[in-house]
Order: sequence, then structure tokens, then C-alpha cells
Amino acid sequence: MSGPPLRPLRWRPLAPLLLATGAALLLVAVLTRNPTPLFLALPLLLAPVAAGIAGPRSSPPVRIDFALEGAAADVRLRGAVVPEPGVDARDLVVEVERPASLVGDPARFDYSSTQIGFRANWTAPEPTITEVRVPTVLWRDPIGLVERETFSSAPPLVVSRYPPELLRIGAVRLERTTPLPGETHSRRVGESGEFHGIRPARPDDPPRQINWRATARAGRPLANEYDLDKTGDILILLDARPTPLGASVDERLFSVSRAAAVGLSDSFLRVKSRVGVGVFGEFLDVVPLSTGRTQRIRIEMALKRAHLSPIRAPAERCAVSVRRHFPPGLTTVVFSSLSDDSSEDLSPYLRRRGFPAVVLSPSPLPILSAASHLTPVDEQLAGRIARLVRRDRIARAWEEGPTIDWDDYWSLGKFVEFVRRPRIRRA
Repeated sequence: MSGPPLRPLRWRPLAPLLLATGAALLLVAVLTRNPTPLFLALPLLLAPVAAGIAGPRSSPPVRIDFALEGAAADVRLRGAVVPEPGVDARDLVVEVERPASLVGDPARFDYSSTQIGFRANWTAPEPTITEVRVPTVLWRDPIGLVERETFSSAPPLVVSRYPPELLRIGAVRLERTTPLPGETHSRRVGESGEFHGIRPARPDDPPRQINWRATARAGRPLANEYDLDKTGDILILLDARPTPLGASVDERLFSVSRAAAVGLSDSFLRVKSRVGVGVFGEFLDVVPLSTGRTQRIRIEMALKRAHLSPIRAPAERCAVSVRRHFPPGLTTVVFSSLSDDSSEDLSPYLRRRGFPAVVLSPSPLPILSAASHLTPVDEQLAGRIARLVRRDRIARAWEEGPTIDWDDYWSLGKFVEFVRRPRIRRA
């Protein structure tokens, strides 16, 4: 079994300065044949070497315990760094990197001889799914001449922030169900089958599902969980093609779509529905239909790695690829900004291949308005024109299929209301 990786010893900027000064004094002592500069040069030359010898011979292992707290836009990071015995925690330097999609002050640290506590309060301006990397921990000598990176096996953390309405949208019974071989459609809605276990109660649980005896013993609300009827399958499709808005705006809109896709898939996976995900850029990258906790991890990892494509592929290629990977009849939610005429053709091609698509379109207007440098009067006029153009584009998209304009990134009330009203969905 291999040990921890060996990180090399690195010189700090002060070490080369001392070495250069010592070498200069040594040269002066030789040229002038005066021993006085030599006595001054020896401490400067030996100090970096002594600092490296006095430090640990290899990368000292440390234990990093950190977690994320908060909800909605609030992201709180809490953690501690505990070094191995024999290493003073005050000789360690912790560097916490804030993800680019979050804003806030730098992390604060509490030092002691045994551990280093750190905390950071960040804010997500808009829905996002991003990764918080493991803090970098460096050992440095007290003078600051040399340093060595420590070793830790802690995994990174994933930040998922999406509109809170998606937490309850999974309770909606999907109309179209693609059964597995041997399955039959059930008309019952709610609990059925064998008793599965006990879980923490949710606000939407009926009183008859609460396990009152277990609740009394545990001191917190607990509910019975049953093998639920399959309510349907859902396909989440993200349009990752570039638009005329520019790379920076496209990236922010795509980040918002990825966060909402994570929340939407998580909500339906909780009720045992099968969920599939596709990301269409130049080609279609898919996560096949499945259910369970493992599927949630697959979808989260796939969406975290998803990125915009530099090449704009035809929408017909996406529809053909979707037909190869998924059975027709799936309820399909398409995330597309609809920023130009060519981005409106994805829904018609999907419908021709047998996928009833609902387009959830994150609006670029809030991002463009925040980045505008116009005067208040000109900005108001430009905003009215942009809203009219956007309304006309949404109206044209409605001719091919249901389209929801998503202008408030922290609210999906329009989409939830649409999904919960079957008459509108059938129309």
C-alpha cells in the first residue's frame, strides 16, 4: 500500500533574498580580504538550509473536516484543520478558495496549537451548482523561508442552490409513464406496496403517514416510507450551444439552468420516478433513465462537469440522438435561453420525434440590465424594448409548445403552477 504523496520543499521569496545577500557579502569578504562580511554572510546562508532541515521530512498529513450550511442564497462554510501529533498548528497556513459563482468576504481563521478553525459566509447571487475545493494547507517555518504542502484525503464539497419551489414539484404525478417490461400502470396515488422504512417527515406528508410512536421515541417527526407507485419518467435536456449574447452571459445562464436541473431531478427522484438528463452542445451527452440515490449522484456529477460548447450543432441532431437513448413519450423539460431565432428550433424537432417538450427559458434580461452603463432614462427605454422583443419571442415559441419565461432566477412559481395544472399541460 503506497503512502501519502511526497510534496517538494519550496523556497519562500525571503529565502532567495537572504541567499543572494549572503553570497554578496561572501564575495565582498573574499575581494577585500576582510573577515567581517564573512561573519555576516554565514547566518544568511545557513538560515534557509536550517529552516528546511528543522521542518518535517515529508508532507505532514492533516485532517480537514469542513461542511456547508445555509439555504437558498446563503452559503456558510465551517471547518477545522487538525495536524498530526508533533506538528504545531500555528506553523500551518490555510488557504480557502471561494468559487467564482459565489460572492462574499474572505475566510476567517481561529488558530490554536492543536487545530485551525475557519469559517466563511458567502452568497449565491443566482442559482448555481459549483464545487468548493479542499482548502490548501501549507507548513511554513516561523521565519517564513520554506514551505511544504500537507496531505489530506478530504473530498471537495458541492454547492447546489436552486429555487425552493423545486423541492415540492416532485409530488406532481407525471401524466406519461413509460413502464419497464412486466410493469403495469397503477391508478393509485400515494403509498402502496411493502413497508420500506422510516424517514424524517416532510411538510407535505399526511398525518396518517406519520409514525407517531417513532416520533415520540426520537423526539422529531418521522414518517413511514413505502414502495411507491411509479408516477412516470422525466427527461431534462439542457441546451449548451453558444448564442449571440456572448460567452460570459451564456455561461451565467447555463449555470442557472444546471442548478435548476439538479433541483428538478432531485425532487422527482425522491418519489421514485426515473429521471434522465441530456446536455446538447456539439453532441448529446446523456445520463440514462434510472432512479435511486446513485442516479442522483450521477446526475449531479454530470451537471457539475457540463460546459458550454464552442460549436453550434443543428437541433435535428439533438432530436435524433434523444430518440436513440430514450423511449418516446417521456415528459421532457428543455432549458434554453431562446436568445435568437435558431435556439427556438429544439422544441419542434423533439415533438416530431415523440417527446412532448416543455421549454423553461432563463431570461437574459436581468443579467444584461445589471451590466448596462446607460443613463437611467436610456436604460428604461432600452429595457422596455428588450422586454417587448422577449415577449414576442416567447409568444412565437408557444406556437410550437408550452414555454415559460424564467425572469426571476430565485422563483419558479410559473413553472410549478404550469406543471400542477393538467388542463394546461394537455393543451
